[in-house]
Amino acid sequence: MKLLRPTTPGQRQRTIADYSTLTKKEPEKSLTFGRKRRMGRSKAGTITTRHKGGGNKRLYREIDFKQNKMDIPGKIIALEYDPNRSAFISLIQYHDGEKRYALAVKNMKVGDKVITSETAPLEDGNRLPLAKIPVGFFIHNMEMQPGRGGQVVRSAGSSAKVMANEGKYTHIRMPSSEVRKVLSTCLATIGVLSNPEHNLISLGKAGASRWRGIRPTVRGTAMNPCDHPHGGGEGCQPIGLPYPKTPWGKHALGTKTRKKNHTTNKFIVSRRVKK
Repeated sequence: MKLLRPTTPGQRQRTIADYSTLTKKEPEKSLTFGRKRRMGRSKAGTITTRHKGGGNKRLYREIDFKQNKMDIPGKIIALEYDPNRSAFISLIQYHDGEKRYALAVKNMKVGDKVITSETAPLEDGNRLPLAKIPVGFFIHNMEMQPGRGGQVVRSAGSSAKVMANEGKYTHIRMPSSEVRKVLSTCLATIGVLSNPEHNLISLGKAGASRWRGIRPTVRGTAMNPCDHPHGGGEGCQPIGLPYPKTPWGKHALGTKTRKKNHTTNKFIVSRRVKK
């Protein structure tokens, strides 16, 4: 993480990520393309997620979450910044000449070798089936179903932990502290993801949020009664309700959103620890 000189009020509290480990500024042209952002709107144009809109234009980098080039070694030729995700990305050139982007592992350097194989060495950046990864190893970009590609543990600094192997399932401790059973044939990459200080970054000013496409959030108590259940009153008033509500009158805090009879409940060994 990098502190800035307080030459302006916006820089006084601002902190940014340390980009000194990155080696390339321009993305690989063959792996990038333009992508229209929906700005929190559905196909019909209605707002489904509030507080989204604007922001700088971005080129989308095509990330290889599957990393399914089995038994073909690759070499890290660049480490890059990706505006579409919190972790850094690495450009891998495989032995057959193909280039692909993948999520960068913490402490990864240009020139490091990576491979996806059932007999791959137990080193950071290598991808193996869960059955081949020993207990206690940290992993990321894990598949939930074989062949589908990495779906979980993909944000900056995150990792899951292999807890046990039981029959055809492997017990994984997720970043949320939930312990879940995953098929041992699913692939996962060894190591902790890059940019671990991402959660410590302070934007410093409202404009930095607008660059990222994040629009302002207005308190319900500052609205009128017709706009929010918390609105109304003279001056600063309590909400006058037994519990906070959303703008649509639903419970705002402590509501369970998971279905009681979810089909994947049988794979959860222990629930996450509430903080």
